[in-house]
Amino acid sequence: MAAPPPAPGDRRGIAELAGSVALGAWAAFGVLAMAVLGGRSAPPGVDLGLLSWSVGHRPRTAVAAARALTATGTGAVPYALVVLAGLLVGRTGRQRRTTALLAAGCLATGQAARYGTMELAARARPPHPDWRTHASGWSFPSGHTTTAALAAGLVIVALCLRAPRGRGLLCAATAGWGAGVGLTRVFLGVHWFTDVLGGWLFAAGWLGLWLCATARWLPTGPPAGAGAPDTAGTPSPERPRAERTAAPGAGARRASRPDARRSTARRPAPLPARRTAAPSSG
Repeated sequence: MAAPPPAPGDRRGIAELAGSVALGAWAAFGVLAMAVLGGRSAPPGVDLGLLSWSVGHRPRTAVAAARALTATGTGAVPYALVVLAGLLVGRTGRQRRTTALLAAGCLATGQAARYGTMELAARARPPHPDWRTHASGWSFPSGHTTTAALAAGLVIVALCLRAPRGRGLLCAATAGWGAGVGLTRVFLGVHWFTDVLGGWLFAAGWLGLWLCATARWLPTGPPAGAGAPDTAGTPSPERPRAERTAAPGAGARRASRPDARRSTARRPAPLPARRTAAPSSG
């Protein structure tokens, strides 16, 4: 059985939680961006170490699997997932259309904001000889990672709201897919690990903002008058039995009163009594 929609009190709690997550994610993203972009001359040691490990551990089958997984982090797959998530959350046709559009809008605007941030950061990618797949543009934050994390987050939210049972396994699988796409970018040599970490934080902050705004300002109930029944042309409900049984007698009494007045009006006035002559005396 599907879970009911959140009550107004629950929506306030969701908005506060999402806002707190967004605030923390953006704060961490800002700290990471300053650390990464402040030392443009050399990447952090964690980036160099993970790239070196990836270059030394690339069997052919692992590279093929990583390419297949990383391809799902862009294009039509993320949009198909978020639209399905939106359709899952809605309870009526109108709600499904609204939530599907909101989910797709969250993903599209998140990608646009990420692209603008990437252009501002203008961080170089790892050396090209270490690449094992195609890539373009600047490096920070990772686009595939941000897109996959946003899609995974929206699907997890939908599962938590509407999945009847088994949501833990489905949420874990979805989170594993989102994280796996980001890790393949490091394994294939086209991103530093801090690019991937920045993509995760960016996605968490963006998703938190959208959830907070949606929980606060999106109406849940039907518009005023939408649920009012149309009574035009429908017979009025029957009167109670006591009223029906009392009505005939009352009507008969009301009907008898005019007749009584009419019969009284037609009745002729009584004639005056005749006087009898008194007998004469003598």
